[in-house]
Amino acid sequence: MNTATGLRRTFFSAWVALCLPASVFADGATPDDTARVLAGLPPSPGSSLDSLAAEPAWQSQAKRFGDSWKHLEKSQLSAAGSWAETTLGDARKASVLYYAFSGPDFLYASTFFPNCQTYVLCGLEPVGPIPDLEKLPPDKLGSSLEHLQASLDSVLSFSFFKTKDMKNDLQFDLLPGTTPILYTFLARLGKTVRSATLVTLDKQGDVTPLDPASTEHAGLINGVKIEFSAGAEAPVQTLYYFRTDISNDGIKKTPGFVNFCKKLEPGAGLVKAASYLMHEDYFSGIRNLLLERCTLILEDDSGIPAAKFPDHDWDLHPYGRFLGPIDLFKEHQQPDLAVLYNAAKTTPLPFGIGYRHHANESNLLVAIRKTGLTKVKAPEGAAETVHH
Repeated sequence: MNTATGLRRTFFSAWVALCLPASVFADGATPDDTARVLAGLPPSPGSSLDSLAAEPAWQSQAKRFGDSWKHLEKSQLSAAGSWAETTLGDARKASVLYYAFSGPDFLYASTFFPNCQTYVLCGLEPVGPIPDLEKLPPDKLGSSLEHLQASLDSVLSFSFFKTKDMKNDLQFDLLPGTTPILYTFLARLGKTVRSATLVTLDKQGDVTPLDPASTEHAGLINGVKIEFSAGAEAPVQTLYYFRTDISNDGIKKTPGFVNFCKKLEPGAGLVKAASYLMHEDYFSGIRNLLLERCTLILEDDSGIPAAKFPDHDWDLHPYGRFLGPIDLFKEHQQPDLAVLYNAAKTTPLPFGIGYRHHANESNLLVAIRKTGLTKVKAPEGAAETVHH
């Protein structure tokens, strides 16, 4: 059994261990306790879900999942976080992180940028309801968790969600949508979930609590707002996930997401495994939004093409190895990016990211707006500033 397969099976075992009689779930579970239970962690002492943590079967499976998560941290997350701390420095404290084509990937949003006040994630995946464990029928809980695990499979193994798979994985009646995934990542990353609210965006980009009677009205975008912190004394941070089409046609039909972003402060951008969509003219709107709202953009080669960063506005710093797109996207070659990498003489990243998810094959580009105040360490063997 290879490492990825073992990790997936162990992860699933921890989730299936939650298939216990409904009586263990009491009224009044906090969002944080719910998140911890979904993530295979014990709820807080005195929680209404405390009896769940007393179950020997749950404790055994939770330990196994904890061991698997430690492996993921050791093999991937700690290396990515250390690299970001050394490389990005104060940029990790950006007020806002704009993460286009993210799906529910708070895992890498937090790993690269743990200190943002606001995280803005988006994708085509459904939001789903706020998880309510006591409403899950015990005879169907195991199958629903199996489907939920399947939706996490690729991001745990390859660092990104597969949109085609997610479309099917998140359509089930029990624990549907992206919100349970966001809960799981928050809990496993050591965050405290303070509140969660289903919201909508109108065409002007204003956020309001969800009115179930209005969810199908034209022009509204569904989302979830989760407030969390890194500890009892830590400042409250906010995570938004919106289900929205960010193609040019989608933005034209429902402009609320773009207008919402324009109401926020400038910040950092993150793009990975984005199907090279911003290489196409029909995704020029979201590409231009990132170039407008961000003082720093961290991306792999599937993000904004290097040639689309104007010389007079941006400096580009390449990291890792650029081997070109995988065969599925072979038409999206970037001669400009190849020139950057050849000039910089970069060394491999200590972790895998993007479609070429092996550590010695992955690439990341750090784009810095020249007028910004952010400083980024240049890659080894390269000049402080690399022009294109």
